[in-house]
This record gives sequence, C-alpha cells and structure tokens, in this order.
Amino acid sequence: MTIDYLKTQKIIHWLMAIIIMLDLNVAQKFGGNMELWDRLESRSDHATAGMIVTFLFILRIILRYFYGAPKLPSTMPAWQVVSAKLGHYSLYFLMAGLIITGISMASFASDPIIVFGIDLAFALHNQSTFHQIRDLHEFCTNAIILLIVIHIFAALYHHFFAKDDTTLKMLKFWQTKTNAQ
Repeated sequence: MTIDYLKTQKIIHWLMAIIIMLDLNVAQKFGGNMELWDRLESRSDHATAGMIVTFLFILRIILRYFYGAPKLPSTMPAWQVVSAKLGHYSLYFLMAGLIITGISMASFASDPIIVFGIDLAFALHNQSTFHQIRDLHEFCTNAIILLIVIHIFAALYHHFFAKDDTTLKMLKFWQTKTNAQ
C-alpha cells in the first residue's frame, strides 16, 4: 500500500475524468434529431474517446494492481470505508461495462464507426442486437453518472468537512511521499 498515488495514477485519473465528461456530452447528442453525417461523426468522436479511455483504464488497472492506493484515514468510520471501496470498484466495473458494451455495440452497428482508421462495425450488422446492447450501455452510462456525482460529493465532503487528506492525495501533483516514482 502506498502513502500517496503515483503522479502517473493522478494524471490518468484526471485525463479519464476529463475525457469521460466530454464524451458524456458527445453521447447526449445521440438522443436528439441529427443529420446522418452528424450522427456518424459524433459516433466516431464518441468511439474514439471510448478507445482512449479504454487504453487509460487498462493502464490504470495495471498501476493500481502494482502500486495500490493510499490507505484511507484511520478516523474514517467503517461504513465510509466500505462505501469508498464499493464505490471505487463499482466505478471500475461500470467503466469496464461501458467499454465492453461500447465495443460490442459498435461491432453490430449498421453504419461505419471509424476510429483511428479502423471500422469498428465488423460483425454481422444486427439492429436488434445493437439495440439490446445499447440499452445495457445506456444503463451503465446512467449508473456511472450517478456514481461520479457521489464520488465528487464524497471528495468535497472529505476536503471541506472531514478535513482529511483523502481528496488532496489525488489533487496534489507537486508533492508525493512515495519513492516508487
């Protein structure tokens, strides 16, 4: 268990946060009326962001496995410790779910989804399967939005009310207490 996150872990956390927030905005366009060219471009943008998040997610999981995470404050009540662990693992589970359903959904799309020059719509085009997977993708999206909001409120709580260093461990880039960097 490390005393602080690696700077690399912090950078990946914030890059993922920014890309996911931007990508959620792109995805919101799908619900409205769009010209076909705009829909295809937005889908490609969404899929490209998803592939970048996939790479960062894999890297994040590897770093977490090898370097762990800082211990939670000893003053934290047991229910908060359990909630923090459940929340983080749920975020990881939902990110993985979004990645798997996103790639699966793209593979059954009837229109091309080009990411880095590769058409992700490589399976037999099946609208029924596409829509079933899309429903699961949308469920994961709504669930992760809820968990992100809870995560942000928990970070604010720890910083402003509990006044512990839980939030600072992910915010402070200029000082770390681990030699693993």
